[in-house]
Amino acid sequence: MAIEMITACSPAASALIAWAEFLEQTGTPEERVRELMELGWLEPAGRATHAVLFRRSDVYRTRKLSRLCEDFEMPCVAGTIIVDLLDRIASLETRLRELERR
Repeated sequence: MAIEMITACSPAASALIAWAEFLEQTGTPEERVRELMELGWLEPAGRATHAVLFRRSDVYRTRKLSRLCEDFEMPCVAGTIIVDLLDRIASLETRLRELERR
């Protein structure tokens, strides 16, 4: 009688983060996250059984926003504009490098 070896596979890491984990990883107060969602700056990637899910890239952007607002003592709305502009500049620089390679 042959014995089958079953190897346990660990589940793949999700690209999405639940609400509580997002708050923990960003260190952002719940009220601020709700404000960013109301502004449309932070959009959940989805909802699963009443849970709000965020992308991992949202963690980075939200941390960047928090640092800017704290370091320069600026309102949240001003910080969102700056982060958006920084993201746009990075995107344009990447595109420019690609065009220069051609």
